[in-house]
Amino acid sequence: MSAAGRVAAAYARIAEVDRPELWITLRDPEDVLAEAAILDAGPPLPLRGTVVAVKDNIDVAGLPTTAGCPDYAYEPSVDAPVVARLRAAGALVLGKTNLDQFATGLVGTRSPYGVVRDARRPSFVSGGSSSGSAVAVALGIADLALGTDTAGSGRVPAAFQGLVGVKPTRGLVPIAGVVPACRTLDCVTVFARDAVAAQRALWLMAGPDVAGTAATAALDREWPADAPLAAPPAPTIGVPDAGQLGALSPDARRAFAAAVELVESSGAAVVEFDLDPFVQASGLLYGGAYVGERHAAVGAFVEAHPDRVDPAVREIVRAAGLPTASRLTRDGEALDALRMATAPVLAATDALFLPTVPRQPTIAEVAADPIGVNAELGPFASFVNLLDLCAIAVPAGEADGGQFGVSFVAAAFRDRVLGDLAARFLGEPDAGPTPGAPEGIPILVVGAHRRGQPLHHQLTARGARGLGVARTAPAYRMYALDTDPPKPGLARVLDHGVAIEGELWALPAAALGSFLAALPAPMALGRVTLEDGREVVGFQCEPAALEGAPDISEHSSWPAYLSAMSESIS
Repeated sequence: MSAAGRVAAAYARIAEVDRPELWITLRDPEDVLAEAAILDAGPPLPLRGTVVAVKDNIDVAGLPTTAGCPDYAYEPSVDAPVVARLRAAGALVLGKTNLDQFATGLVGTRSPYGVVRDARRPSFVSGGSSSGSAVAVALGIADLALGTDTAGSGRVPAAFQGLVGVKPTRGLVPIAGVVPACRTLDCVTVFARDAVAAQRALWLMAGPDVAGTAATAALDREWPADAPLAAPPAPTIGVPDAGQLGALSPDARRAFAAAVELVESSGAAVVEFDLDPFVQASGLLYGGAYVGERHAAVGAFVEAHPDRVDPAVREIVRAAGLPTASRLTRDGEALDALRMATAPVLAATDALFLPTVPRQPTIAEVAADPIGVNAELGPFASFVNLLDLCAIAVPAGEADGGQFGVSFVAAAFRDRVLGDLAARFLGEPDAGPTPGAPEGIPILVVGAHRRGQPLHHQLTARGARGLGVARTAPAYRMYALDTDPPKPGLARVLDHGVAIEGELWALPAAALGSFLAALPAPMALGRVTLEDGREVVGFQCEPAALEGAPDISEHSSWPAYLSAMSESIS
């Protein structure tokens, strides 16, 4: 579909669903169609024609940013970096979506612009604070939506709406141009209907705001050289002890048990872990002094305009100004202890797997107890940013008549691991290279390190990511070496060379040294030329090892040679 066609379909869907509470500012269709026409006439772009909804605490040039409070509104002259990057990739912004005021809440009811209702069950909450963004995607209006997540706001609505919600590592995506909730903990998040689309948007937005001068730039973080680029084929997944999931209903327990079985069936090793220290960390976010960041962000405005602020938000923000410096110190010590308690679990697993949220309350329940019911929704989600973790929420069927969601959670900068695990869980095929994602060092392997071969684990154990089949330039010969395990030797020749098939893998830069150290003789790493002219790191063989070795170049690949040998024996 053309970009213009997708925009027209989005506005038709807006009219069809008749959910005005989703939007605080909706752009004029003619303006968006004009942008679409330019995209349709231009070069291909990764997100050309993708329609996006933006939570109204994130700046979009020319549209007011209200953070859910009309008296707070201002009109930015430039896009937030995350919006600018999506637009540069071809995305089209439909408008600004409703939210729990000042991003304070997990319910989606705390807004003067109206209560955002669940997409399927209008008497239930949609989840906050990124309520409008999540429902806009769930109703098929937007392809992608941006939210924010401090305590679970990018994951709880995803669970209630049956969506994928990505909460990246803190600082991986810049938060310049975002109204702060808790400045050092805030993250920009993505909602999508599938993991591949969510990951594509994430990596197009990622990277420090190098042109920025805002104080938030100090929170931006570079992708580390030792971060894994892929999930292992047989990951170790931590699952809470069943006795620690008492907040779940019997139906939700059934749904979670089915989700765990699905994880196991994908080849993962499931181990139990103690959830309690993680839940204790969740309690520190709003039950301790860290909430003081929320008062620092908007406390002065709330104190000056108390009658213009949602009552629940007003109560929370005012209380956030009360903790003392000594309380902050004690909470810091408590959090350090919890980090130490949770670190062995995170080190022993590739990811944790747990329900995203205990239950989905009705709008009436929240109205009767706005703060108490809201607090019930965060124990499985609110620890993530305090402990400097990344997370991705995915749909996992139904429970209690509504959507049921689960989350993969891992240590900082395991974002690519979580993306792979989410896609596997949802049964999504590999979409190939992701623009903007960390690339690592390309390495060509032609023999024992290929998939299914005995040394392949030396790549996957280091977080390497497969990039597909590749062929060398026609300048090489391949020999069968008498080694254990058997492997080929690749040699560059001056004439009579052929193209040899191999696999291209991306290896984290910091893993290259240990990979080289693990190489068995007579192998070494050097430069190999591919058929497209690129030069990459690849295996070379000591010349002495080739003396007397059979030339197997006619087979063009090591698997083809092994297959031929097997057939000749049989």
